[in-house]
Amino acid sequence: MSLETYVPILMFMVVALAFGGVLLLVGWLVSPDKPNAAKLSPYECGFEAFEDARMRFDVRYYLVAILFILFDLEIAFLFPWAVALMDLGPWSAGFWAMMVFLGILTVGFIYEWKRGALDWE
Repeated sequence: MSLETYVPILMFMVVALAFGGVLLLVGWLVSPDKPNAAKLSPYECGFEAFEDARMRFDVRYYLVAILFILFDLEIAFLFPWAVALMDLGPWSAGFWAMMVFLGILTVGFIYEWKRGALDWE
């Protein structure tokens, strides 16, 4: 592979960053700067905060967040693999390595499901 194959990706990133920057700049330029008590008050889930910010959270909240990150990263590995699969050959070691990876993740998902980590009360 040469560097020329990465030019479309670089162009996509430049356009995306420029578009995001322009939108942020336009929003900053046209937004009114009129602070008042309602805008400056702390807002949490539609009602006034009733406890200290350092209150304890249920551990299931963190468990679901970690599971989300885990399975979200799985997708991050799947995209480059899917793009390069035809270069690897359809029944190559790359294919079977990904099947083993997906199998391990599936077993982990089933284990977490059986243990009740995804149940929310």
